[in-house]
Amino acid sequence: MDKRIILGRMRRSIFFVIGFTCAVAVILTVLIGPMLIDWDPARQSLNDRFIAPEGFSDGFDGHIIGTDQLGRDVMMRLLVGGRSSLFISFVGVFTSNMIGVILGIAAGYFRGPTDAIVMRACEVLLAVPGIVLAIAVIAVIGTSVFNLVLVLSITGWVRLCKVIRNDVIIFSGQEFVSASRTLGAGNFHIMFKQIFPNITTNLLIIGSQSVGGILMMEASLSFLNLGIQAPNPSWGNMINVGRSYLTTYPWLAIAPGVALMLTILSFNFLGDGLRDVFDPKWQG
Repeated sequence: MDKRIILGRMRRSIFFVIGFTCAVAVILTVLIGPMLIDWDPARQSLNDRFIAPEGFSDGFDGHIIGTDQLGRDVMMRLLVGGRSSLFISFVGVFTSNMIGVILGIAAGYFRGPTDAIVMRACEVLLAVPGIVLAIAVIAVIGTSVFNLVLVLSITGWVRLCKVIRNDVIIFSGQEFVSASRTLGAGNFHIMFKQIFPNITTNLLIIGSQSVGGILMMEASLSFLNLGIQAPNPSWGNMINVGRSYLTTYPWLAIAPGVALMLTILSFNFLGDGLRDVFDPKWQG
């Protein structure tokens, strides 16, 4: 597809413009924000407990979103927690998508027993709710960042795998694949050099959409104290702490809840925008 056509569709897609702008804004905020604020996210000061949000009345030197039950600056913890949550989510998306692409291509290309095994594995994982499976695995292997990424990867590859598998079945019957086999091209060359470039559209769309889902999964596990462990901040465990003070100090739960909601919406909008850009069937 011509680059000018893609850029034109990007400008016309309101979902892509909003999603891309907000997603970039969130990423830049969590990366640059901690450099502008001097508060230590782990520093406790009981004399500074439950300070109400001060906004930017003192610039970046005040408690912009107030302090928590231990006197820690909520804004700084929100930024550092967002950085951790996004990093884990991106790694989880990359790993799960890599698994989904490899298994999907293998199942769609080789068919037969390989396809049967991969599809039965997908059906087993689809039969168990992702959060239940994640809780069970974490309960067995323990809580750590590595285990959290592992769980997110295990539960996140099925949807992409099934879509890629169907795409590969379609392209495997095309004439350019038959011609490559006739000329003696190997299976690896056909799968990853010729078929794979034709299925990257769904990879981009589903990959961007899955960021929101995996981010919600990470936040849910952290909310249940099965993800990032205190005193390290994440949006999930900040919401868990803040719910105890929801009627008295609501900013403790509202701030990370709003950040989580806006971030998930941003990546969902971005995924819908990419669908508008790359899928002609969705063009008006």
